[in-house]
Amino acid sequence: MAVKSRYKYNYIELLLIHLGMAVAIYLYRPASQFILLGVLAYFTFLIIIKENRNNEALMAAAYIAGAEVFFRQTDGMIFYETGKYMVIVFLLMGMFFKGTSSRTIPYWIFLLILIPGIVIGAMNIGFKTDFREAVAFNLSGPVALGVSALYCYYKKINTEDFQRVIIMLLMPLLAQMFYLYLYTPSMMDVGINLQANYAATGGYGPNQISTVFGLGAVLLAMRLFTIKHKLINILDLVLLGMMGYRALITFSRGGVFTAILCIVAFIIILYYKRGAREQVQLNFKLFLLSVATLLLWLFSLAQTKGLLSNRYTNRDAAGQLKDDITTGRVELVETELHAFINNPVTGIGVGKGYEYREENLDVSIATHNEISRLLSEHGLLGLVAILILILVPIIFWTKFKNNYYFLAFLAFWFLTINHSAMRIALPGFVYGLALLYIVDDKKHPVHRKRLTD
Repeated sequence: MAVKSRYKYNYIELLLIHLGMAVAIYLYRPASQFILLGVLAYFTFLIIIKENRNNEALMAAAYIAGAEVFFRQTDGMIFYETGKYMVIVFLLMGMFFKGTSSRTIPYWIFLLILIPGIVIGAMNIGFKTDFREAVAFNLSGPVALGVSALYCYYKKINTEDFQRVIIMLLMPLLAQMFYLYLYTPSMMDVGINLQANYAATGGYGPNQISTVFGLGAVLLAMRLFTIKHKLINILDLVLLGMMGYRALITFSRGGVFTAILCIVAFIIILYYKRGAREQVQLNFKLFLLSVATLLLWLFSLAQTKGLLSNRYTNRDAAGQLKDDITTGRVELVETELHAFINNPVTGIGVGKGYEYREENLDVSIATHNEISRLLSEHGLLGLVAILILILVPIIFWTKFKNNYYFLAFLAFWFLTINHSAMRIALPGFVYGLALLYIVDDKKHPVHRKRLTD
């Protein structure tokens, strides 16, 4: 590997460990709970012993953010929102040891903005709704994002440590992929229709699995272009094909479209930052990626008997175009915008959106769009929150264009919260990663602009 970690983790060894984890959980499902407890204990011990000197807290949060859906799927979570809460806890531990920048004031404001919505929700929500659960479901994601931003904003991290964080984020996603190959090795043996495919996801939500596998594909593609090691590149290309296939056959398009756009964004920035000689090397890898993508698509079409093409071109089984490509999401957004227009100052309150949709759409469904949820439930303060989340990183990027990953990570956050809200910790955590100041110690050993206070 191009990056030598001060933690002597070998990439292939880690892959084998996580393959073993997948096999263990497949053979004995309760093992998931014990593995999660072991992971939490290990990272807690590591952060305390090392006092977060090398961003151990960020590494721990990355692993849990990547593992959240896997442990939910396999009943390993202590309670449903454990993943988000542990991301928050690990990063708070890291800030306890190393503090945070004084420039994080916008994100403190963002977190404070969430509080009035809780008060309004407590006054408006019906007796049939469990208010505590409603608040946890709707705000644990935004709070995880806020804490991730507090930890990462203006924080210097060297390339070595950043690559370590990426590996910790990737490994549990690969473990989940291995698990699903064991659970459903072939699509030829299961019934497939043009709806989200639960058979391909072990019976769990295709939307969430498409989202996390989409990010897994993005991370593997990033490694293909940034790691200079032929064996590792070949291995990552194979894993990328495996991950991309499992994302495609969920028949949930949001995660796949997001992944494609993020990879394109990353490659554009990487080309812009590299010299002419390095661009030639990137061209060969881009050719390999293009060929692999074409073969992956053709293989997936064969496995789904051509139905995958209908799904991605918004056609029914007979090949006729459907009227709504968003599968009802536009109607949900319209309802939430209607709630904002009718309650522009205070909003309808945290957790009230579910009831509002029942009353106006006669459907019982959680929000799929975090932007419209912030507006409907928080009113004008929600609009301020949205502006903070969009403008602050853009201003940061205009000052320090040193993070190749910035545009891809910010795009992943924005696109994901517009089709899957913030039901998992991953988009909020990845948003935080976009705010890191990545330093190449070999190129800039001295005279670096001071970023932390």
